[in-house]
Amino acid sequence: MNKTKAILALEDGTYFLGYSFGAKGETSGELIFNTSMTGYQEILTDPSYRGQIVVMTYTQIGNYGVNDEDIESKEVHVRGFVVKEQFPKYSNWRGEKSLNEYLEEHGVVGIYGIDTRALVKKIREKGVIRGVISTDNLNPSEAVRKAKGVPDISELDLVEEVATKDVYYWKEGAWSLEHGYETLDNDRPLVAVIDFGIKYNILRRFTHEGAKVVVIPPGNAEQLIEEINPQAIFLSNGPGDPERVVQGIRLVRKFIGKKPIFGICLGCQIIGLALGGKTYKLKFGHHGGNHPVKDLRAGKVEITAQNHNFAIDPESLPKEVEITHINLLDNTVEGIRHKNLPIYAIQYHPENSPGPHDSYYLFKEFVSTAKGYL
Repeated sequence: MNKTKAILALEDGTYFLGYSFGAKGETSGELIFNTSMTGYQEILTDPSYRGQIVVMTYTQIGNYGVNDEDIESKEVHVRGFVVKEQFPKYSNWRGEKSLNEYLEEHGVVGIYGIDTRALVKKIREKGVIRGVISTDNLNPSEAVRKAKGVPDISELDLVEEVATKDVYYWKEGAWSLEHGYETLDNDRPLVAVIDFGIKYNILRRFTHEGAKVVVIPPGNAEQLIEEINPQAIFLSNGPGDPERVVQGIRLVRKFIGKKPIFGICLGCQIIGLALGGKTYKLKFGHHGGNHPVKDLRAGKVEITAQNHNFAIDPESLPKEVEITHINLLDNTVEGIRHKNLPIYAIQYHPENSPGPHDSYYLFKEFVSTAKGYL
């Protein structure tokens, strides 16, 4: 097989030479690493990765191919993809095409054959770092110069790029081996999902638990909620700095105490800010399918999937807000709840596909709460 050379250059002057897969060309972004062993197609199509180059720590990527079902949105959102080994030949009964073909179709530049362990170690030691992948110009000094010019993700309005512009109702439920995705025509309770970059599987879990789901854009969400009058409000995941999502913070403050409110990931951070807390950027974020989180109320540990760059500062939370979940790797906040009002949030991804599924109960709890407002 003819191999096209590629370069990955970092803003600190480090560079790696490898081989191209996916689309040819040049791309740039903030480098983060993901520790999941499976689910690369879900990662690629997760809107929360907008503006980022994803490095997979697991070595064998692409071995089961891709298909039209395992997606979390209509498009691929990662800026670039970095792996140790990529498999042009896949083996899985659900596979429809190779990862290489999939990335090429979506215009995503990838690089393989580099020392991903050394790269991940550098990100862990130095924190999030900006980089460039290129097949056009392999000159290291030129690539490093471009990497230094990549804007910080906090400066970008990424939610605007990924959020829906239209109102739509969602009826697709959970996937099963026998029937694929089930279509459900639920009536009530009606849950209004504010789309800051929603993952499909969140919508599927709400539908599976019996909710009628309407997805609305964040720009005029306050007015739409007044018109639609749902039983509950959900704030989705999404990319970027939560402090930039002022419309979401304003919406929570308007409806707090009036309707149950639940948020995941970016939605969690928005709720934390709306309640008077502060957020900060993590050194290298949490990205993977194997993070242990303790539910402080139940005293149980859940294995969770995570994808976030920001976290809530626990010292900034007012006394009427309690921390319900913590990350056992670094003690960061993973869940909060108002002591007196029906508003709570989770930082990790309880809906994650392909898993783990330890936290599905959170959707059942919120739909049950919404039923109390019929």
